[in-house]
Amino acid sequence: MFDLLVKNGQFVTPAGIVHKNMAVKDGRVVSYIDAKDKVEAKKIVDARNYFVLPGVVDEHTHFDEPGYAEWEDFYHGSRAAAKGGVTTILDMPLNNVPPVTSAVRLQKKAAIASGKSYIDFALWGALIRTNKKDLLGLAEAGAIAYKSFMCDAGSDYTDLNLDEIADRLSYLKTWNGLAGFHCEDYQLLKDAEEDCLKQGKTSRQDYLNVHSVASEKKAVADLIHIVQKTGTRAHICHVSHPEVADLVADAKKKGIAITAETCPQYLLLNEEDYLKRGGIFKCSPPLRSEEARKKLWQYVEDGTIDAVASDHSPCTLEEKDESGPKGAFGAWGGLSGVQTTLQGFWNLAVEEHGASPLLVAKVLSENPAKIFGLWGRKGALLPGFDADFVLLDAERGWEIKAKQLEYLNKFSAFVGLQGTGLPVVTYLRGRCIYEDGVFPEKPRGRFVPAKLPEAVE
Repeated sequence: MFDLLVKNGQFVTPAGIVHKNMAVKDGRVVSYIDAKDKVEAKKIVDARNYFVLPGVVDEHTHFDEPGYAEWEDFYHGSRAAAKGGVTTILDMPLNNVPPVTSAVRLQKKAAIASGKSYIDFALWGALIRTNKKDLLGLAEAGAIAYKSFMCDAGSDYTDLNLDEIADRLSYLKTWNGLAGFHCEDYQLLKDAEEDCLKQGKTSRQDYLNVHSVASEKKAVADLIHIVQKTGTRAHICHVSHPEVADLVADAKKKGIAITAETCPQYLLLNEEDYLKRGGIFKCSPPLRSEEARKKLWQYVEDGTIDAVASDHSPCTLEEKDESGPKGAFGAWGGLSGVQTTLQGFWNLAVEEHGASPLLVAKVLSENPAKIFGLWGRKGALLPGFDADFVLLDAERGWEIKAKQLEYLNKFSAFVGLQGTGLPVVTYLRGRCIYEDGVFPEKPRGRFVPAKLPEAVE
């Protein structure tokens, strides 16, 4: 007898949309069964009129605990994720006290999250100037990847120069470790911001001018050159502009081992939203022009950009204030979006561009799982994989409202957006974790450690 049988749905799989019934046992997909075949199951879910998608694997979130739990914590962040059809997050190491620079710190964060998260989670480790000796230990403790900056990130989370990046990538290669980079050029940003502040130029437009496309392009070009020269691999976080995507496309054509993500904000919003509506729309890299927003879609559609991730980076509303001496430069630069990624991207892809639901599954679930070593466990509705899935009503219209958000701080740049196609039920490892505003009494999310490969000769 199966534990669960999901009937009558349109199952979105890598091979296409399957019109059968999906059987689940011990938290994993077992098989697809013809509707005419009679089988027994402890529980039956009728998915008639729904698309059944693999749970979203959000490769880039900041749940900020331990350290900045007044911004977001695993309890609220994971509930928001579950409501939005996200079943696994890969949480970043920066906005933590202390930053996740060692195995001990990673284990502490995993222990904290394990008792609070409604969804499964993997953890990025930090890649900073001073923790080379800790990188292998982070891998052995289960770090899914390593996050680094090519610009000043503040505090002790220091950027690496180009020679140090080459050295660390070569070191990570010995166990096939993956580093992801925030790509804005250190010197260009530093000089431009200092010049603006000296002149008292602190407007939103000044912030956009400092965080230029040229700065992002230079950092990406430098990283691609390093990866090519060292024969290593790297991941580019939050591509914001089609000219940056062009560099990625060219690198891939040359066989350079680069992968890249973008975020809903760069596909759904533009710089006019920020200029007219203020700090809630500030992020880094910043929103770009409407022309760039529209063109960036093409690089998602053709596979240049591998994944779409939320870069959920919340704060308190007060920290979006621009009235301080630094003006726009002083406001927090991040958006809250983990709950609304799936519905926003579905509407853009399927409703506006007529894309297949297979593309939605590929960039939100399949590719993230493959890039970060979770394939076989997460990312698809295939036999042997965890039964993480979401029922999406493709006919359901929606408008994002603040009161609907499960975040600790209930505001978002996406409030007011409207569309069609809404996740309504979410399952994690064969158990329902969200339906009709109801969550389980106890969170059941688990830490998903990376599988450390054999050493690379």
